[in-house]
Amino acid sequence: MPGSDRESSLDDHALAATLARRAGELLVELRGRGGLTGRALGDEGDQRSHVLLARGLAAARPHDSILSEEGRDDRARLDAPRVWIVDPLDGTREYGEPGRDDWAVHVALWAGGDLAAGAVALPAFGAVLATPRVEPPAPPAGGRPPRIVVSRSRPPEVATALADRLGAELVELGSAGAKTAAVVRGEADAYVHAGGQYEWDSAAPVAVARAAGLHASRLDGGPLVYNRPDPYLPDLLVCRAELASTLLDAITASR
Repeated sequence: MPGSDRESSLDDHALAATLARRAGELLVELRGRGGLTGRALGDEGDQRSHVLLARGLAAARPHDSILSEEGRDDRARLDAPRVWIVDPLDGTREYGEPGRDDWAVHVALWAGGDLAAGAVALPAFGAVLATPRVEPPAPPAGGRPPRIVVSRSRPPEVATALADRLGAELVELGSAGAKTAAVVRGEADAYVHAGGQYEWDSAAPVAVARAAGLHASRLDGGPLVYNRPDPYLPDLLVCRAELASTLLDAITASR
């Protein structure tokens, strides 16, 4: 495929960023054509982005395994030393709604038992956040309440309890990538999720968050473990490192 020779020479961080950007450009172009909206546009975008990422990874890293939301789960990945975990279009609903920009493309690499590289493309902004170096968020303005980003369609009860306990402001956004990016960019202080996600929802965002010096864990403070037999990974906390203890204690107290 065009560009595959060049991409095979890239390191894993640059490859993740390049493929995420290319998939994002495809999605922007598809959305701009018109003719498709809503669920039909989201489904088409999901499939086209998946094909681009799968072909790009197969060409550049032919011996690696892939776990994609839109692909068949090949259980051989469980014995593979390197597995790419991708979400071709995170925020499918938002992508299908004209004018919304809170959707993303996720490309992450699991290797050596943990996340080794990752990129989150924010195509509506023309931006890509990628390892190994992500600019940490600026210090928050003093005197304002913490801002916690949550799902706009199903904000978790634990986030509401946190807001009540800490006087925090809840901010609704679409995709997990967009919510994590809001914390990385300093537009929010934490992202709290409960009630269901899969590894492809959080792998790339968590890799990027860690590279920016943020805290990322399960809601009980436990580690986020990837490339497991069951890719269901239901809850997530991404936040400024200095807020982690406060938030984890408040989550425990609210349960």
